[in-house]
Amino acid sequence: MAQRYTARDIIGVNPITAMPFTAQGEVDEKSMVRLLEHLANSGAQGTTLFGIASEFPKLSDDERNRLAQLFVSTLAGGPIWGAMSVTDHSTELAVKRARYYASLGVDALMLLPPFFLQPNPQAIQDHIFAVLEAVDIPVMVQYAPGETGLSITPQQLALVAKRYPHAVFKIECHPPVDYTREFLALAPEASVLNGYAGLYMLQMLNAGGKGVMPGCSFTEVYVRIYRHWQNGEHQQAEALHQSLLPFIQRWMSHCEYIIQVEKTLLMRRGIIATDYCRRPGWLLTPEDDRLIHSFMSQFQL
Repeated sequence: MAQRYTARDIIGVNPITAMPFTAQGEVDEKSMVRLLEHLANSGAQGTTLFGIASEFPKLSDDERNRLAQLFVSTLAGGPIWGAMSVTDHSTELAVKRARYYASLGVDALMLLPPFFLQPNPQAIQDHIFAVLEAVDIPVMVQYAPGETGLSITPQQLALVAKRYPHAVFKIECHPPVDYTREFLALAPEASVLNGYAGLYMLQMLNAGGKGVMPGCSFTEVYVRIYRHWQNGEHQQAEALHQSLLPFIQRWMSHCEYIIQVEKTLLMRRGIIATDYCRRPGWLLTPEDDRLIHSFMSQFQL
């Protein structure tokens, strides 16, 4: 991670790194290294650790610190940037963690604003500002009201964009397109990415978004869609995205559902050793197994 990245470099396909565990539920570092090496060669522009799809609430602090070091050392000198998410609900701890991750040499951060016990809007804004002021590397401010129950208006987000040029915005309200248009009208220089498994990938790119942050088990499919879009091959991009939609629409009906599916796909592709998710999780059905097999066949994974 020798290159210095700016907010404008945080574009393209940037999957959230899954969290491999052994069959006994321990962190599987060998599988993690294999997964990161796979992502580095997938055509993606970057990857982010400790997102919701990384099962971050199910990790201990010791595990998180060890994984942060492993993440930075594995990606060092490679073709993609690496980011790590700051998820602490205490502003003081979030600032400390942001500085610690930056000191390790990570290229960017992602910030999940605090939502536990419903802090007031001023406290949330102060939290976001404090983390942004603690570091000078790009920080992706995450807006995921479906997962957090926290609403932030486009006007509030625009204040962040105008004050902090190293802020990037991961917008995944449902649906995100009108919100993004309103936000970018207020803050036209801001960089916007979208998560939510890429359900709105093309609409968000057409609305002025810069990239997508899906899960990581079929990154190559998102890369193909993005390259078609970049090359002006909009019909091909749309056709490929449409063929993906029936699968991701079903799997995104619950966060734990798609986390489990992604892990099973990674295991079946030989990238990680097991598809274990820490409990509580999601139990796949025989119908899910058939669907995953069909998906791998259709997209040649």
